[in-house]
Amino acid sequence: MKTAVIVTTYNRPDALAAVLAGFFEQTVLDFELLVADDGSREDTRALVLEHAARAPIALRHVWQEDLGFRAAAARNRAVAQTQAPYLIFVDGDCVPGRAFVEQHRALACPGCFLAGNRVLLSETFTRRVLGERLPLQRWRIARWLSAWAARDVNCLLPLLTLPDGAWRERAPRRWHGVKTCNLSLWRADFMRVNGFDESFVGWGLEDSDLVTRLIRAGVRHKNARFAAPVFHLWHRENDRSRLAENQKLLEGIRAADHIEARVGMNRHA
Repeated sequence: MKTAVIVTTYNRPDALAAVLAGFFEQTVLDFELLVADDGSREDTRALVLEHAARAPIALRHVWQEDLGFRAAAARNRAVAQTQAPYLIFVDGDCVPGRAFVEQHRALACPGCFLAGNRVLLSETFTRRVLGERLPLQRWRIARWLSAWAARDVNCLLPLLTLPDGAWRERAPRRWHGVKTCNLSLWRADFMRVNGFDESFVGWGLEDSDLVTRLIRAGVRHKNARFAAPVFHLWHRENDRSRLAENQKLLEGIRAADHIEARVGMNRHA
């Protein structure tokens, strides 16, 4: 199944390098990788070009001007650069496990989007991971147990792997808690709702809006926990000065009945 992985980033090339390394070591390598860059400096472009020269997969850099936090627009712009029928969204500070892409594709089914979870790394451990270039994607449970005992990570349960089954679709209309740091869906469903709503500017809730409209369009939530975790590198809290405005925007959308983003993929067609 032709797949595109969309990785968002903004001025954090050390974390992005760790994420790219994780994708270069996937158990399957028949996918393309697009870096959705929300206006990073030239060092990020140089990093992506350097990695693309030796990547085992197709890697592209899709940049937009830095006009503040516009992750929704960056993701839409990247999707417009691929025709892959299946899309996986990840953040540029989330290192995937080696079977991440394989598991998302194995769990994919018509009429569903998948939402996975994450393991949070501590500030100290994140510095060590990036400074020593530790290959988290290769770690086995014994090393994670050691990291958990040292309080370097917040939990271990996401590392358990459970088979597919009806239990994964027990909450088909659940939207709360779904995050685009670990989300996949069919391109046709994404286009049907006109992608991310670029009205969401500043940190927060553009993912909740997307999922709300997907569910309204009849796309079901399928749980990808215990299958495809990511390892979330620590970072300082993002500027949340626009969160109240985004919350008000989301409340209005949830009270409405439309499924298409007001400002979405149609801008990039």
